Amino acid sequence: MTTISPFEARMLNSLDEQRLVDSLVESVRIPSVTGTAEESQLQHHQAAELALYGFDVDSWKFDLEELTAHPLFPGIETDREEGYGLVATIGGSGIPALILQGHVDVVPTGDLDKWHDRDAFSGSISGGLLHGRGACDMKAGVAANMAVARTLAASGVTLDRPLGIHSVVSEEDGGLGAFATLLRGHTGEAAVISEPTSNRIVTANAGALTFRMVVPGRAAHGSTRLEGVSALDAFLPIYAAMAELERERNAVPDARFPDTVLPYPISIGRISAGDWPSSVPDILTADGRFGLRLGEDPTDARAAFTRMIDAVSARDPWLRDHPISLTWPGGQFASGWLDPGHPLIGEMAQSVVDVAGGVRPEIAAAPYGSDLRLYSGIGGIPTLHFGPGDVRFAHAPREQVAIAELVSVTRSLLLLAIRRCGARESVTTRPPTAARA
Repeated sequence: MTTISPFEARMLNSLDEQRLVDSLVESVRIPSVTGTAEESQLQHHQAAELALYGFDVDSWKFDLEELTAHPLFPGIETDREEGYGLVATIGGSGIPALILQGHVDVVPTGDLDKWHDRDAFSGSISGGLLHGRGACDMKAGVAANMAVARTLAASGVTLDRPLGIHSVVSEEDGGLGAFATLLRGHTGEAAVISEPTSNRIVTANAGALTFRMVVPGRAAHGSTRLEGVSALDAFLPIYAAMAELERERNAVPDARFPDTVLPYPISIGRISAGDWPSSVPDILTADGRFGLRLGEDPTDARAAFTRMIDAVSARDPWLRDHPISLTWPGGQFASGWLDPGHPLIGEMAQSVVDVAGGVRPEIAAAPYGSDLRLYSGIGGIPTLHFGPGDVRFAHAPREQVAIAELVSVTRSLLLLAIRRCGARESVTTRPPTAARA
């Protein structure tokens, strides 16, 4: 049974919890929606902060033309004029013993009337909860990573092996930031992505493929609608078949998703049809998400979806002669996983137990795609998720994170970094005090 040493206890006590919370509030108030200039603003801010702490900082502007032409390009779903990568390391020699990774981009706010005071970026705190777009997904995790960096740097301890901090953009629409970081050659012995996990250790992600269907119709005046063919009506049998395909793909429970009823969903996120209220719509466009099974080849998944459309079309007189166009633009998230026997899992679990007490955290998989598949795949870096927040609040107008959970997770990540990087008191080290930027 591992226990916290006096040195580790002093380091944990030096975590400045108020600065941690303040930094998250500041971050949430920067509306860093994927593809906007505020992404870059937040990256530059963090690069300057890490340089101030004494980290070796690599901050670079993406060559978007080169990245998008790469055969492994993971896709994007927004217009993008620029993007910046950020990697910072401190201590020791060789490759980092631990990488803490997080993304600074957030999804759009949706209907502001659904938000309290119509302010999606308030960073307000009430009842022990911090609210705002990105509070959960995943600026709380980024704030935790930065707090670990701040605490270790301010303490003056010696790290026998380096710690790496990776801050990326464009995770929400495919993972361009992680992709660029790995192509630049940054690597490590192990990585923790501090995505929200509800105190679970997530060692595998299902994948997600973005698709677009364009369904043809035949326009007519609404008063003589039988002279036309509604693209919406033509789409409905496809929509019904999607639900049946979803049921088939989720029929056999997967033990890695103990609490997830629908690990591989198929959904429509955006749909448009027609251009005039009194006209029969002659085209419908539906953009959606196709859940990829763990270990499933994306090519096989696309083929399954295509077969479903072909089967419906073959039975439909209109679609048989007027085929649907199916493309796969945007984010293409393969699945990813960590070997269940990798020591990082036990090290993370022990850090959680030693900080918070109680039983060891549950090991599970998550039904969403993430940068894990890039770090473990292209990067060859053993990677897991552990971070503050509940993913059920992500992408929603009630997005929030519990401050107590934020602090507890940060302490667990700090302890993991202390142990994995071999932190020790140096001859000149003063007793650690609360770190303050």
